[in-house]
Amino acid sequence: MESQLRVIEQSFTIRYSTWVHEALDEMPDSFTITDPFISGHPIVYASRGFLEMSGYSRDEVIGKNGRVFQGPDTSRRSVMEIREAIREERNLQISIVNYRKDGTPFWMLFHLCPVFSKEDGRVMNFVGVQVPILKKPRRSGSEFARNAVSLCEDGSGFLETVFGSCRRELCSDSVVELSRILALESVLGVDDAELVDEPCKATDIEQRKATTAMNNILSVLTHYSELTGRLVCRKRCFSGMGPLGASLNISLGRIKQSFVLTDPHLPGMPIVYASDAFLKLTGYTRQEVLGQNCRFLSGPNTDCSVQYQIKESIRTEQGCTVCILNYRKDTSSFWNFLHISPVRNASGKIAYYVGVQIESSCTNEDKQKLRPDIRQLSVVGAIKVAVRSSSMGASTSKS
Repeated sequence: MESQLRVIEQSFTIRYSTWVHEALDEMPDSFTITDPFISGHPIVYASRGFLEMSGYSRDEVIGKNGRVFQGPDTSRRSVMEIREAIREERNLQISIVNYRKDGTPFWMLFHLCPVFSKEDGRVMNFVGVQVPILKKPRRSGSEFARNAVSLCEDGSGFLETVFGSCRRELCSDSVVELSRILALESVLGVDDAELVDEPCKATDIEQRKATTAMNNILSVLTHYSELTGRLVCRKRCFSGMGPLGASLNISLGRIKQSFVLTDPHLPGMPIVYASDAFLKLTGYTRQEVLGQNCRFLSGPNTDCSVQYQIKESIRTEQGCTVCILNYRKDTSSFWNFLHISPVRNASGKIAYYVGVQIESSCTNEDKQKLRPDIRQLSVVGAIKVAVRSSSMGASTSKS
């Protein structure tokens, strides 16, 4: 768990500097930031406004997936729309029921926005802004008359009947505090079931509030990414080959074995994905691995004939299994029982090559009868399914 939290901390501060936390903490809005590159697509930052709204502490939120805030009355359709927006790497505004730590449900406007790397166009983070929607129950005319509440305290004796809508439309020009709204709910006898019984639509004001908050957050992230030189932007601005989609990153993050994915369509056939287990095996950080050719693991005693065998298997678009001496970041060597396989997209064309690593003794007997391990075949199968599903989804969204 500690290593996972360390990965989360590094993923955020390496890109935005250590000062970004202080800047974001000063913002009054409720929002979270997630990282699709980390297994489970966890929350890597939660604002003070979000913690106050949800009732959770920061330690209870960081490292968790946003699913923990959903409950029995959360619309499955809304959840699928959010997943689809993540897969397609696009903005989304949607009303949804979430749950506080104490179990009470509440309606909110959820505004999702991807954050792209200016260098290669990949999605680095997703920002989710939450704006509470104050919903009120529908009642009959007689009930409204019985429960009419005097909202003006200036002696005018104005009596307002509150009509059923998601917002309470107040006659006063002043802004009514949230505590007075909650007090009104108490007088009217509003319960949790009435709050989630039917869809609640956000007002234009709430939508503008979410948009403004998102713009401010993205401005902060952009500014602090300039300090580290790892620039981010709101829109994809990379003109080269398409990067891995967020949904593919999330799918690959669920695979616990050590592996890398390389792109044969890019110069040098660079690594475009590295699993957490691979980083643990080699000692490198993700930033040090991405963009490298797999040869960077080679060293003075690496067998050139094995390297040639790998090269030939790629040239002929075939899989292969080898034992090769590789080197970690600390220069220590290890025997890598390596299985390489082409990965085809939904149209049957090779999209990537996967290399699955198992640290092994690799005795002479092992080298004579090299067959892929069942764990390696399982990883390759899972990756092929993820890539095909991702490419099918991408082609569907374009049509």
